[in-house]
Parts: sequence; structure tokens; C-alpha cells
Amino acid sequence: MSATCPSGHTSESTDYCDVCGLPIGAAPTPPPPPPPAPAPAQAAMQSCPSCGEPNVPDALFCESCGYDFTTGTMPRPAPDAGAAAPDVAPPAPPAPQAGTAEWVVERWVDPDWYAVQDGDGPCPSPGPPVVVPLREASVLVGRPSKSRSITPQVDCADDTGVSRRQAQLSTDGQRWWVEDLQSSNGTYVGPASGPLPEDPLPPGQRRELGRDDRIYVGTWTRLVVRQASPEERG
Repeated sequence: MSATCPSGHTSESTDYCDVCGLPIGAAPTPPPPPPPAPAPAQAAMQSCPSCGEPNVPDALFCESCGYDFTTGTMPRPAPDAGAAAPDVAPPAPPAPQAGTAEWVVERWVDPDWYAVQDGDGPCPSPGPPVVVPLREASVLVGRPSKSRSITPQVDCADDTGVSRRQAQLSTDGQRWWVEDLQSSNGTYVGPASGPLPEDPLPPGQRRELGRDDRIYVGTWTRLVVRQASPEERG
């Protein structure tokens, strides 16, 4: 008479297995636990060439000083004007002459844009736009934050749907581009003569603005970049 041991061997002996020696009535030996999986490697941080502070690998701007990793420019003046320029990508085009504003951006309250958003508060009453002179070749659109030292040139503080660093506007003196800075609600561009845009810009990719284009951000904000009138060029 033969028997089967806990390991599955056929044994002529009915008390201990002829093959492995296990007691015939013993419980099967559990397999050894698998080795622990190695911990995922932490992505290396990138240091800011301007202030040296660490930033996440895919950061577009330094959270400490505002350095622009994509263009090598500063949204606001560096604290040490005498410091050596960082060894980075080619510099951005020169800014317009100091004291002049060849271009402006109009910030409108757009009830149509508000109607397709999921905003919590009421839409402000539409009225004349806020006109912001564009005196630099690269300006930030967003909401200010004292704790993070964020001071956008195009201040959208009253529209809480706009991110702190919403978008970047840049120019070569003749053309303007807009770039979404990984905002929470996206940056949209569409012509005034067409329907409201439905697809946001891919973050980190610059989009050239046409003469008829409008920029939509936040809950109700519409931005229009245009050449300044003679009265606005002071």
C-alpha cells in the first residue's frame, strides 16, 4: 500500500516519505515568501542656475526665485544684478525699450466664458477692460502670492479660477506667444469670430497668437493682446 506525502511524492512507507522524509500526515511546507521589491528610485532634483535651490525634474519655473527653466529668463529682476549670468539656453529676445509700452493686454470679464465653466461664485458685472501695459518681452499671467514671492505682471487676483502661475506671454517685438504653465484649469485660445475654445493648450508648449485670437483663463477672464494706442505708449 502506498501513500502520498505533503509534497506530492508517492511513498511506499506510510509514516515517512521515501523521497523527502516528511511525515505523511504533516501539513504541506509553504513556499518561501518572495523577496521584497526594490524601492523605486527617487527622481533626481534639478538645481536652479540662478539661486541654486532644488526643484522637481519637470518644473518650468523655480519656486524660490522664479527662474524660467524653458527660456533661461527671469519673470522678475534677479536680486543680485552683478552676479554672473547662468550658463543656460539662448536668452529670450530683448525687452521693449524701458518706459514705453508698444503692446498692452486687455483683461475682460466674459459672461459667455463664465457660462461654460463650473465656477463657485457669481460672475462679476461686465464693464470696460483693465488695460495692462506690456513693457517686458516675457510676462507672467496669474494671481499674486506673498508667501511664494509671485507677482504676475498680468494680475488676475479677483478670478480664483486662475492659477498662481497660469501662463506666460512672450514676444519678439512683432509677434506674441502664450504658454500654459501647468495651470489647474488650463489655458485656452480661440478666435473672436469663432465659438469658444474647448481644448486647453498642452502645458509647456508655446502657441503663437493670431491677430484675432483671444486667451481664456480661470472662471471668467478673457485676455486680448494688442498694440498700444498713442495715448497708451507713455
